[in-house]
Amino acid sequence: MSLLRDTWLICLRQLRPTLHSPVTGMGFSMLQPVLYLTLFAPLLAGMPGGMGQNSLQWFVPGVLAMLALFGTSFAGFGLLPELRSGAHERLLAAPVNRVALLLGRVMRDITVLLCQATVILLLVLPFGLRVSPAGAVAGLLVLLVMGIGLGTLSYMLAMSVKQEFLFPAILQTTTMPLILLSGILLPMDLAPTWLYALSRANPLSHVVDAERALFAGDFGDPSVYIGSGVAVAVAVVALGLGTRLMRRLAA
Repeated sequence: MSLLRDTWLICLRQLRPTLHSPVTGMGFSMLQPVLYLTLFAPLLAGMPGGMGQNSLQWFVPGVLAMLALFGTSFAGFGLLPELRSGAHERLLAAPVNRVALLLGRVMRDITVLLCQATVILLLVLPFGLRVSPAGAVAGLLVLLVMGIGLGTLSYMLAMSVKQEFLFPAILQTTTMPLILLSGILLPMDLAPTWLYALSRANPLSHVVDAERALFAGDFGDPSVYIGSGVAVAVAVVALGLGTRLMRRLAA
């Protein structure tokens, strides 16, 4: 009960700046996915096959996965000023569950992610997007689980490097290959054999495949189970490592 209460309090504390300035707190991280939807999605309409005929149905789930990746993997950047000023160390000395200091931040991030993804879906629906309501809910749930894992890893990275110039460099070097090998922009089936094999080693590619199947309402597609399992595995491993790190820091 102490963990749940403290996680909720930390989440509210982290949400307060976002609620006071929602455009700054939510709008900027949505800019890149919205630009892709506006400037890149129309190009897919000319592609052969089902992707061209249903470009929004194919592209939007991938864009939401991109939003989850960028929104949560860069979450640790907001922790760096607190690490530099010593505010985070003072929180570690406060009468609060140490693990809740991490979980509360992660809960804030996935709350923002859920709001952003919902806004994007509502914006795209009038332009011809047709999705399964149950599939969309399930797809968002998978994204939130993946976001928990990515957000936790981001905070762990911030607490490890503690340098504002090094953190974004590591993230850019990591996230760009994940995006390019995920099949978000173009199907990896069109790639050479070696590139397709690399994409199968990318956890995000399986989540993207699951998102597309879920949004289409195809719950029996094997990619749904694979992608959901990958998202859960990433979250479980990250939370285990993050909990261990927080307890070690507080020791």
